Amino acid sequence: MKDLLHSPTRRQLLSMIGKTAGATAMYQAMTTLGFASESSFQKEIDLKGAPAGASIVILGAGLGGLTAAYELRKAGYKVTVLEYQNRGGGRSWTLNSGDKYTELGGEEVTCDFEKGNYFNGGPWRLPVHHYAVFHYCKKFNVALQPFIQTNDRAYLHRTNHFNGAPQRLGDVQSDIRGYVSELLSKAVNKGSLDDTVTKEDKEKLLEGLKGWGVLDTDYRYVKSHETGKHRGYSVYPGGGLMPDAKPSTPIPMDKLLSSGMWSDLYNNYTVHVHQPAMFQPVGGMGKIGDAFTRECRDMIQFKAKVTKIHQDETGVTVDYIDANNSKGSNSESGNFESGNLTGSIKSIRADWCICNIPLSVLTQIDINVSEPMKQAMAAVPYDTSYKVGLEFKRRFWEEDEWIYGGITYTDLPITQISYPSQDLFTSGSGVLLGAYGFGEASYKFNALTPKERINVALEYGKYIHPQYTKEFRAGTSVAWHRIPWSLGCYGIWSESSRQQYYESLCSIDHRIVLAGEHCSHIPAWQEGAILSGLDAAKRLHQKAKKLG
Repeated sequence: MKDLLHSPTRRQLLSMIGKTAGATAMYQAMTTLGFASESSFQKEIDLKGAPAGASIVILGAGLGGLTAAYELRKAGYKVTVLEYQNRGGGRSWTLNSGDKYTELGGEEVTCDFEKGNYFNGGPWRLPVHHYAVFHYCKKFNVALQPFIQTNDRAYLHRTNHFNGAPQRLGDVQSDIRGYVSELLSKAVNKGSLDDTVTKEDKEKLLEGLKGWGVLDTDYRYVKSHETGKHRGYSVYPGGGLMPDAKPSTPIPMDKLLSSGMWSDLYNNYTVHVHQPAMFQPVGGMGKIGDAFTRECRDMIQFKAKVTKIHQDETGVTVDYIDANNSKGSNSESGNFESGNLTGSIKSIRADWCICNIPLSVLTQIDINVSEPMKQAMAAVPYDTSYKVGLEFKRRFWEEDEWIYGGITYTDLPITQISYPSQDLFTSGSGVLLGAYGFGEASYKFNALTPKERINVALEYGKYIHPQYTKEFRAGTSVAWHRIPWSLGCYGIWSESSRQQYYESLCSIDHRIVLAGEHCSHIPAWQEGAILSGLDAAKRLHQKAKKLG
């Protein structure tokens, strides 16, 4: 791959085209690993006939737990939800003006944005095929609006290419399409495809390539008024005696290939999961968690830290610390950090238990489950991730650069910049997702203080948007391995670990069953958490009815 990026040949380019044509196979592989899957949701479950007096305790008010709580109460169960924080929704979380939380290490993270501005610390977009999320949003009156995933006016950026100048995504895409068309047309004209297509098909293919790639009469991709209509102009068409339009100049093919920007285009057009249309809740992703919480509020006890889960032949006992009304308890909105938690020790007894606690936390709690379940719980590590939200005095990306929504990709440690899809064309301040990534860069961000994360995002971001320095107003961040109630972003499955442990993790262990995105084939997505909650509720109900 390294040689391909630095000294590509045309044969290698055609090989890359072949790989692009095999994107469906790549999607299937991703599905096997548990990513990008389409939801299996078809319709709302209708559970009925809970055994008389049957009770269920649900641990964790994330979307998986609250989905199960909502459906099981309808079936007639007495349901109690214990939640570590003082809010529901789990990672369906939006930081609004005035919110604050304390991360591991004792640093306080604040959100000092102007009123009305917000930052999605967790999920930030909804694929159109996540049917269960949309079902409950409609049922609970959560207003949705389009999320702009791809915008040709956004940038692709490589530090050591094009003198560090960001390139418009649409320009790169148009040029790649043009050069691919040119090379393929040459292959057709030289007879390289004679064994594949008929003479009539060759003529149709050449005509199609000429239009698709915007080629001239000699099947070359070169600057022309026609290419200007596709990749834009250096001087745009005007009126009256304004200067004549001038088409922009394509990026030379060798420079385009050596930049490695192909991969960034794939990020925008992941075969299934990021295709238009995508959506977001009006007012932030936390509106979904808020809606579930509103529907289940009378079942939830907040500020309850689970310390022990013990099951026997007749039920489950959960010990927890109740921090409500205790000295030093935080009654403000936002997150509840329990590093110095004080409160009374309490227990709750129920017939059954659905545990929605992230495995990264659950493996540190005293719980008596079978050995296969314990092994499965320990076999799922959690990925780390970081996000930095940056508020600016004005929406300069719109006013100066005509960028309305979409994502810019860069090889800088900030990885990407996402532009807001809401409040377009408004005056005043706006919030960018100024950094978002996983892996090595995430470990580095996690090691920084909250203030340092903001400073680093500003320092790198100014190479793409020089306006950063002048226009910055406030910032906030989330480093998921430093969040006390999750200790990571989402459960990581490999093909082998899923084959070995997944069934054990999701099976009902006597009177306990787990739920959450980690118990799904769509990890890291809210859809996976909701589907897991539905499945856990249905199977537990079936077992409870069978036992009477």
